[in-house]
Amino acid sequence: TKTSQLKEECKDFIDKIDDFQTIVGGFIDLMDNLSTEVEREKLKAIGARNMLKSMAKQRESQQQQLVGLIHEKKTQLERYRIQLQSLEKTEAEQRDFIDQFILQK
Repeated sequence: TKTSQLKEECKDFIDKIDDFQTIVGGFIDLMDNLSTEVEREKLKAIGARNMLKSMAKQRESQQQQLVGLIHEKKTQLERYRIQLQSLEKTEAEQRDFIDQFILQK
């Protein structure tokens, strides 16, 4: 009869709605898990980017320190060169003085 047919169609419809809700619930759970994973990977990427920026700044700072040290060592080397020239000149003058002193005796 029509009533039992309508009742059967309603039951089928409700079963299909239940199946649909189950599928949608699974899909929502899957999307939630995917969203969580994407957020975790996003945070990892942000952390890695920040670490790279920090390393670049450290490298730049270290490079500036080394440039300063090189400049300081070059200045020190120049001072030592001038001091050596002065000492060599003094040594030469003293040798000349000694040689002249010995020759006068």
